[in-house]
Amino acid sequence: MLPMPTEPKNDRFLRALRREPTDTTPVWIMRQAGRYLPEYRATRARAGSFMALAQNPELACEVTLQPLERFDLDAAILFSDILTIPDAMGLGLGFVAGEGPKFERPLRNAADIAALAVPDMEGELRYVMDAVRLIRRELAGRVPLIGFSGSPWTLACYMVQGEGSRDFARAKALAWNDPQAMHRLLDVLARAVAAYLSAQAAAGAQALMVFDTWGGLLSPPMFRELSLRYLAQVTERLKADPHAAELPLVLFSKGAGAHIEALADTGCAALGLDWTVDLGEARRRVGDRVALQGNLDPSVLHAAPDVIVREVDGAIEAFGNHSGHVFNLGHGITPDVDPEHVKVLVDAVHAAGRRMRTN
Repeated sequence: MLPMPTEPKNDRFLRALRREPTDTTPVWIMRQAGRYLPEYRATRARAGSFMALAQNPELACEVTLQPLERFDLDAAILFSDILTIPDAMGLGLGFVAGEGPKFERPLRNAADIAALAVPDMEGELRYVMDAVRLIRRELAGRVPLIGFSGSPWTLACYMVQGEGSRDFARAKALAWNDPQAMHRLLDVLARAVAAYLSAQAAAGAQALMVFDTWGGLLSPPMFRELSLRYLAQVTERLKADPHAAELPLVLFSKGAGAHIEALADTGCAALGLDWTVDLGEARRRVGDRVALQGNLDPSVLHAAPDVIVREVDGAIEAFGNHSGHVFNLGHGITPDVDPEHVKVLVDAVHAAGRRMRTN
């Protein structure tokens, strides 16, 4: 096995997360490996199913690297799914065409929750760690590798609801009707998420990210109690872990723009922002506590190339000539996007970032 380089040749992404100067703005894209790429669709067809693809380290490595062959991206992100932890806890994850994820055995009562335990990261989730090890080796120091997890609240939403939802009313009802059971669930998930990210760090991930996809569904008091509280616990656990303590952690809570000061106070390295928050305003609100990642509306990729360039320029200008910005979409890239439009975006980010630094 080849030794892993300690610092990637292109370290813009890591430098930006540390709020250090960079020659231009680094960029990567959530869901950059996915259905909008024909080569991904071919690999997915070869695998036979999404789960077969995600649980095969060689194929997961293949699709992780595919976007880097097309675009001048500054980071790779592990190809996996946010629901691997609940699946490893025995809920039976499956994907139904056109309907998204479904669990065979969703949580229906306090006894179901009490039976949950933190999975063995090199047992039930070894396929994820094997993928991280393989991807890191195959990257050969080209760019950094991001490991990730869903947040405790987001995982709880799916585990209680049993499937995707617009409002996750069943999960909210549990929080209202049996807060003790919900907190027991969130506690075991916080421990599992921290252990999962720590294992990815030990396997070779160089930055970590938590996707709090459904944090924005919560009222301010519920956000603080059910989402923020457990994001802070994950951050604290990672800071105390020898494998993960030095790795930058990005927290992305979609729709939670009202809470960015509190999120910055968790001790994370960076906050991901969706497109409903102005980058300049966000930077002023958090000061130099954290880097910021984001935040172009994914729908812009359906616009004409000159519009994409204009919107990229606007976002870079909004952040200003300051350290600590990683360009990204405000959420994941959608399957119907033209890959050529992604190239326009990536190249425009680097061009605008260089201009900003020379003005």
